[in-house]
Amino acid sequence: MNNDIEVSVRSPNAYTLAQEAIRMMELHDVWPTPLNYEIWLYVAGDPESALAQEIRRLIGSGEKITEEISESLASKFITRMKLNDEVRDAGLKLTRELASVTDVITEAQKAQKVYNQTLLGAKDSMVDVDAVRLRSLVDNLTAATNKVIDQHGSLETRLNESSREVARLRKHLDQVRMEAMTDALTNLANRKSFDEALDKHCEGDDGNVVTLAVLDIDHFKRFNDTWGHQTGDQVLRYVASVLSRMGRAPRLAARYGGEEFGMIFPNESMASVERLLNEARQEIASRVLKRRSTNEDLGTVTISAGLAQREFGEDAFDLLDRADKALYQSKNNGRNMVTCAPGTRKGANAA
Repeated sequence: MNNDIEVSVRSPNAYTLAQEAIRMMELHDVWPTPLNYEIWLYVAGDPESALAQEIRRLIGSGEKITEEISESLASKFITRMKLNDEVRDAGLKLTRELASVTDVITEAQKAQKVYNQTLLGAKDSMVDVDAVRLRSLVDNLTAATNKVIDQHGSLETRLNESSREVARLRKHLDQVRMEAMTDALTNLANRKSFDEALDKHCEGDDGNVVTLAVLDIDHFKRFNDTWGHQTGDQVLRYVASVLSRMGRAPRLAARYGGEEFGMIFPNESMASVERLLNEARQEIASRVLKRRSTNEDLGTVTISAGLAQREFGEDAFDLLDRADKALYQSKNNGRNMVTCAPGTRKGANAA
């Protein structure tokens, strides 16, 4: 959450904010799931935010705020808010570190200037100097030298501390960015990460080979309606675990939204990707899932998939559209199959 809301939910205003979020969810027939609650806390806490404006636009156009839409809103707005907050906080800490180091450097420069003046004064005084006066000059120079050494030591220590703090902040920001690009439920890449990766693979007209797969869990709504969302989440995690093993870098496996997944296969042929997806499809369907809380059989889970290989100069939007159409063809032809988009090779049937 942004800092203002973070403060609000830990203050006497928290109950008012929570009641307003729940009131708005009830008004618009939105289930108070943890994700929805977080989204509507943002809306209640900042009614003029981009997230709140987008929700008003959707409601104004007659759109019902479904779980899929909530996940899309969270992916688009909330992770960005969190990342921006973390970047801002890190920036403030870096500013304080730089200010502190600047102060130490300024003091060291002053000490160096005083030391130079002491040396010049000693040079002028060393004319016809007697032993007593010479000893005094040496003592003064020794004291000045020790002071400069101490100042430089303090500067070195402070610079080392700042270097460690900057390294820690950099590591923290890397972790935050990774979290902001990861789907919390499945630990796969999220839609933002998927979209960025696909755009990158489709840049330019270099003819790089990239095969895109769009996958969907068959009859997923039935699991949610029959067993509840917690069991639905269990199904999502199970499918994600299979796709994750297949999607190690340089491939990318992502939860694209709801029960839909996307996979990017750089420099791999359509035939090899089709074979891999059929293996994953068969592995997923081979296991009878059980409900964790009651050990009841949930039956088998199947997936449908659509594949498309990028054509020369094709952008990410058109590539995704072709893969989506292939997915719908799999759905229309009975589900539990992999279909290849036209333009590459004729659609494949299930094993």
